[in-house]
Amino acid sequence: MNAAFFLGGMAVLLLIGLPVAFALGLLAVGGMYLFNGGTFSFSQIPIISYKSLDDFTLTALPMYVLMSQVLVVSGVGRDLYEMASKWFRHLPGGLAIATLFCCAIFAAISGSSVATAVTVGAVALPEMTKRGYDKRTVLGLLAAGGTLGILIPPSVPMIIYGSVTGESIGKLFVAGIIPGILLTIIFMIYASWKTCHIKEKPATWVERFEASKKAIWGLILPIIVIGGIYTGIFTPTEAAAIGAMASILISIFVYKNFTTSNIKTIVLSTVKTNAMILMIIVGAMLLGYIMTILQIPQTITQFATSQQVSPWVIFVLVNIVLLILGCFLETISILVITLPILYPIIKALGFDPIWFAVVMVVNMELALITPPVGLNLFVLKGLDKTNTIDEIVKGVVPYALIMMLFIVVLAVFPELTTILIDRVK
Repeated sequence: MNAAFFLGGMAVLLLIGLPVAFALGLLAVGGMYLFNGGTFSFSQIPIISYKSLDDFTLTALPMYVLMSQVLVVSGVGRDLYEMASKWFRHLPGGLAIATLFCCAIFAAISGSSVATAVTVGAVALPEMTKRGYDKRTVLGLLAAGGTLGILIPPSVPMIIYGSVTGESIGKLFVAGIIPGILLTIIFMIYASWKTCHIKEKPATWVERFEASKKAIWGLILPIIVIGGIYTGIFTPTEAAAIGAMASILISIFVYKNFTTSNIKTIVLSTVKTNAMILMIIVGAMLLGYIMTILQIPQTITQFATSQQVSPWVIFVLVNIVLLILGCFLETISILVITLPILYPIIKALGFDPIWFAVVMVVNMELALITPPVGLNLFVLKGLDKTNTIDEIVKGVVPYALIMMLFIVVLAVFPELTTILIDRVK
C-alpha cells in the first residue's frame, strides 16, 4: 500500500511536468506527514538534506562537470576528430570509425554524454553528410557514440552510484574501462559494415602526425586521469581536480580561448548542471529516508529473494524495469530513485555490486537514446533544425539492440568488469 502511494504519486507529479527533484522532495514531505508523525517529522528535512551532500566523493562531481564544460568550448573535440579522420578515413566507412573513436576519447576526458554528443556531433555531422554518409545513419551513430561518455571513465553516473551505495569510485571507474573499449569496438565494427561502400583517399603520414601533434593534449588528459587513479597516484576526487585544472590550463595556453565570454558560459553551465544533479540527490535522499522508515526497500528485497526462481530471472526483470524507466526519466533520476531498492536486492542475490554498476550504466546509456525522453536525441536535434527525432530514433535502433546484447555479454562474462580492479583502493 505504501509503495503504491509513492509510485502513483511519482507518476502523477512527473506527468504534470514537475521537475524530478521537486517531485521527489514533495513525495518525501507528503510521506513524512502521512506516515511519520505529521509536521513533527519535518525537522528531519534540513538534517537529511545536509547529510546527503556532506559526502567527500561528491566533491569530484562539480570538477568533472567543470572539466567537460571547459573542453566543450576549448576546441579539443575538433582536433581529436581531425586526428581520427586522418588515421581512419582510408578504411571502409572510415569517418564513421573515426567519429566513434573520437567519441570514446572525448568521453574519457569529459565524463559526460551530452558534452560528447554536442562536441563531436557539431564537427562530425556536417563533415560526414558532406562526404556522402546517410544522414540518418550519422545521427544514429552520434547519438550512440555520445552515450560512451557515461561508461568510459570518468563517469558522472559512476560517481552517483558510488555515493549512494558506498562502493569505491576508483574501482567503479576502472571497471568501466574494458566494457567501454569493447562496446566502442563493437560500435565501430557495425558502423564500418553499415557504411563500407564509402572509402576515401588515405592521408599522408605527415598529415597524420601533424594532426596527432595538435590533438596530443586531448590524448594526454585521459591518461593523466585514469592512469593516476589506476596506479594509485591520486584518488578519483584528486583526479577530478587535476583534470579540471589541466583542462583550464590547456584552454588558456594551448587554445588561447579562455575568454571572458567563454568563462561566463562555462561557469553558468557548470553551476546549472551541478545544481540540477545535487537537487535530485537531495530529493531522492529525503524520499529514501521515509521509504526506509516504512521498510519498503527491505520488504521488496525480502520478496525478491524469497521467490523460488533463479536470481537471473530477477536480474532480467530488473533490466526490463530500468529499460522502461529509461524511456521516461533521465539517468541521474533513475539512479538515485532505484539504487536504494535495487542495490540490496543485487547483493542479497549474490551478484557483484561493481559488475552490476557497469550493467546499470549500460542501461543508462540506453536511457539516453530511448524515446520519448532520450537526452541525446534532443541534443542532436538541436545541432541542426532540419534534424528530426524520428530519423534520429531510426538511426539509433541498431545501436540500442547492440547495447541490449552487450548486457547479455556482461552477464555471461562478468570478469570483463572486474579483471582490472584488484589494484584499486
